[in-house]
Amino acid sequence: MEAIVLAGGMGTRLRYAVADLPKPMAPVNGKPFLFHVLNWLKDFPVERIILSTGYKSESIVEFFGSSFCGINVEYTVEEAPLGTGGAIRFAMQKCAGENILVLNGDTFFPIELDRFLSFHDDRKCKFSLALKPMKDFSRYGSVECKGDVIIRFNEKKFCSEGLINGGIYIINRKFFESIDLPEVFSVEKDVLEKNTGSGILRCMVSDKPFIDIGIPEDYKRAGDFLKEIH
Repeated sequence: MEAIVLAGGMGTRLRYAVADLPKPMAPVNGKPFLFHVLNWLKDFPVERIILSTGYKSESIVEFFGSSFCGINVEYTVEEAPLGTGGAIRFAMQKCAGENILVLNGDTFFPIELDRFLSFHDDRKCKFSLALKPMKDFSRYGSVECKGDVIIRFNEKKFCSEGLINGGIYIINRKFFESIDLPEVFSVEKDVLEKNTGSGILRCMVSDKPFIDIGIPEDYKRAGDFLKEIH
């Protein structure tokens, strides 16, 4: 299995912690946050990791080099921002497999990856998403499903209970490469929101712990979060 990890974020709201580093390189428990994400991946049959980088990419390349715990590591570097969709499509040029795991380098959501892979394969999905149940949230938009088919993405607003996009996907490479979109595009706006209700987007729900270090409050609790789940 090949995995693309999106690691090009600038971390504007974390400037106090990562003044000259990409957001996924923010230190947590003595290691970059991205290290903890890859350390989770190593326990699964991941044969190759493609780190999709942009801002200060050299800091990521210098730290991780060409391998991580025996897994081959390669890089793509955006000369200009391509959006989440463009970054995925650019990184897929280095992939050979039929179905590609895609995840964010600034969130940690240790789902049952074996179950997710089986879910995708058994249903012959084109695009599978891992969703996380949450209560009392407003930072994320909610996701509505009918069975395992996604039918709507709702805008960010307070929600007492619902599902959020956990930012982990398995994408059929031929399907994604066939989408007629410009070089720069958003996977959320231009792919996910435009394919709701079509049966293309399938979802698996996991109640594993979830953290997104995009805001200072969550970054500050990331250390304790990771200690609790290891």
